[in-house]
Amino acid sequence: MLSTRTVEDMDSLMLSSIVSLSAIGFVSASVLFVASKKFKVYEDPKIDLVEKLLPGANCGGCGFAGCRNFAEAVVKAGKLEGLNCPVGGSSTMIEVGKVIGIEVVVCEPLIAVLRCNGTKIHAVAKVKYDGAQNCVVAHSLYSGESGCPSGCIGLGDCVRVCQFDALYVDELTGLPVVDEQKCVACGACVKACPRNIYELRPKGPNGVRVYVACMNTQKGAVAKKNCEVACIGCMKCVKVTDSKSVSVNNQLSYIDTKVDACVHGPALIGCCPTGAILGVKIEGNKSVKSESHS
Repeated sequence: MLSTRTVEDMDSLMLSSIVSLSAIGFVSASVLFVASKKFKVYEDPKIDLVEKLLPGANCGGCGFAGCRNFAEAVVKAGKLEGLNCPVGGSSTMIEVGKVIGIEVVVCEPLIAVLRCNGTKIHAVAKVKYDGAQNCVVAHSLYSGESGCPSGCIGLGDCVRVCQFDALYVDELTGLPVVDEQKCVACGACVKACPRNIYELRPKGPNGVRVYVACMNTQKGAVAKKNCEVACIGCMKCVKVTDSKSVSVNNQLSYIDTKVDACVHGPALIGCCPTGAILGVKIEGNKSVKSESHS
């Protein structure tokens, strides 16, 4: 049997343990409370408001990891210069502007443009690629089936990264096709293409635009040998307009987005001897390309 003294010692020990633990808990709670107040990170409630206005696609087209990060950047900056949600478009940005108290200037909508027209007919295959069905891998291994080092490889990396089902590879041409109605200009295809063939360009008035569908900087004869519609840097497109927005560098022509496609488009398309310049117009819900050889 335990003596009375032993029982009293045990009770005393238990009581002191309870008191000690309670004291430690109280001190710890106090420290945590003070720390939480001292190091509390203030988050502007406008961030939540902006995030709710965004489409929630988290596609990265705005240049940020997700919609939440974009909202934080907008509220922190207090302005929208250099900040845009391509998926939400102008209507979304107008509402975002109201939250942060600024007036938004509506920008012309953009669309992804494939600057290559090296179809299976225009750029006849000289070799057959039998490897990983991935553009990045193929690009690191060879120039391409036609020999053009700048042409579209056509293995669909851009299609796979598009979250909006706005791209597909045409089996007849071997080239990706952009769906005008679904493309939100998020820029995912631009980043995915190892040959930097995609460009985000304004849709243009009534969907009309003009551009050079070639990225080959090889000299004319070599470029033509690999693709019959390659740009040969002949300078005719520069001479046909008075605009300095049409230029030729490294044997490759470039038509700036400032060029009025409605005014100069027909002349630019008509003057190109290889058909490297394409014009696009919207008929109904379909985009129709026009090309011409002089």
